Amino acid sequence: MNKDQVKGALKEAAGKVQQKTGAIVGSSSQEAKGLAKKIEGKVQQKVGDAKEALKDARNKV
Repeated sequence: MNKDQVKGALKEAAGKVQQKTGAIVGSSSQEAKGLAKKIEGKVQQKVGDAKEALKDARNKV
């Protein structure tokens, strides 16, 4: 596991919380910001996954 995977997971979790909180209090802007943060976290995790895959492939060669 690398730092992008960890940071991405944390960012995604924070985005989920922000999105749910925005929904509860009726703030569409907070909901949108939370969704954006959640998506950003998922993308960062995928970048980390790709880095890990490349590292694993290099180690096999």
